[in-house]
Amino acid sequence: MITADLIIKNGTCVTHKKIFKADIAIKKGKILKIGILDKFKAKKTINAKGLHILPGAFDTQVHFREPGQEYKEDLNSGSRSAVAGGITTVFDMPNNNPSISTKKLFKKKLSNAKNRMFCNYAFYFGAEKDNRAEIKKVEKEDGCCGIKVFVGISTGTLLVENYDDIKKIMKSTKKMISFHSEDQGELDKRKKYIKRGDPKSHPIWRNESVCLKCTKQLVKLANATKKDIHILHITTAEEIELLNKNKKFISYEVTPQHLVLSSPSCYNKLGTLAQMNPAIRSSRHQNRLRKALKNNEIDIIGSDHAPHTLSEKKQKYPDSPSGMPGVQTLMPLLLNEVSKKTISITNVVELTSFNPIKRFKVKDKGLIKEGYDADFTFVDLSMTKKISNKLIKSKCGWTPFHGMKVTGWPVGTMINGNNCLLYTSDAADDSLRVDLGGRRI
Repeated sequence: MITADLIIKNGTCVTHKKIFKADIAIKKGKILKIGILDKFKAKKTINAKGLHILPGAFDTQVHFREPGQEYKEDLNSGSRSAVAGGITTVFDMPNNNPSISTKKLFKKKLSNAKNRMFCNYAFYFGAEKDNRAEIKKVEKEDGCCGIKVFVGISTGTLLVENYDDIKKIMKSTKKMISFHSEDQGELDKRKKYIKRGDPKSHPIWRNESVCLKCTKQLVKLANATKKDIHILHITTAEEIELLNKNKKFISYEVTPQHLVLSSPSCYNKLGTLAQMNPAIRSSRHQNRLRKALKNNEIDIIGSDHAPHTLSEKKQKYPDSPSGMPGVQTLMPLLLNEVSKKTISITNVVELTSFNPIKRFKVKDKGLIKEGYDADFTFVDLSMTKKISNKLIKSKCGWTPFHGMKVTGWPVGTMINGNNCLLYTSDAADDSLRVDLGGRRI
């Protein structure tokens, strides 16, 4: 007999373009064997009957607010919210206070994360117009998933608005560069459209042209420099058409909220809770994003988890900050699309596991394969449940999807062969127990 640490039995495995029934043996945090395990024994066995087992899901865009704004989120609470939502790895953003734009600050953030995060993690390094020397110091560091460039100002102070400076950054690093694509010049010009107290003016101020102008420039620069780039939270029909024709060097990401919410109804219902950058747009844009989802055009789904307290969000627009939580609801919203037959469960794996590891060159994750890390997301495709504020583990304690009924739910998370949560529909509360087993990747 071969001894394993753990055997997962009776589950349905879903990996890159494959669905199959098999048992999984795990040893020292790795997948030891997949298949019939008659010759294996283990100290512990998990029965996954009726569940689909996915490669551990990534959320490639989160803001856990540490350092500087720990009162609304920190690395510990944000990662707890992640695992409660079936997410096993996160890429955290650098627009902190202070901004993570020097090697010293980056190393300090990595140090702060050690033994404090429930999920695996990597951090973005923040680009400034004159910190290319710091980028070179950090780009080979373990735990650096990429370089983040804000072309338009959002939350925080990071900004590189000059396209010549952006071109210099593209030419100076081999690391993946991810962009917040809003043109700062257009944002400044359009401030006249801000109507105090009216969040419906947000998508008018930060309109389609603000994004499209920037994205066009980024496409030109990527093609000219032959540089791989990734564009975050795409929101417009026109950007989808443009980027689908320019995939040689460019990948793009869409958030669940831009797929599920539309203007003006979201602002009528949620007010400033629906305020984010880039803005939630009209049904014309939403419909094109949903078509892109159905047609398998989108590369990655990331939540842009950006929590603020309710008291902050309830300030009068535009004093209210942009951003909403999402790391815990990413998987439920995608699984609900599976129930509606918009996408398949294999599409979910591509969007949240395989495409992220392929695009960001992550080793030993994103597949259910012998020798790979034992990171899994267990889902019950038949479970119907209401998303509610009381389930949210983020410090902010709210979700824009409160009261939404979905079918399909993440019921377990395994990270590096442990931290396994297999809980029922009424147990995802403070009784949920996990270990601080997250590692930097």
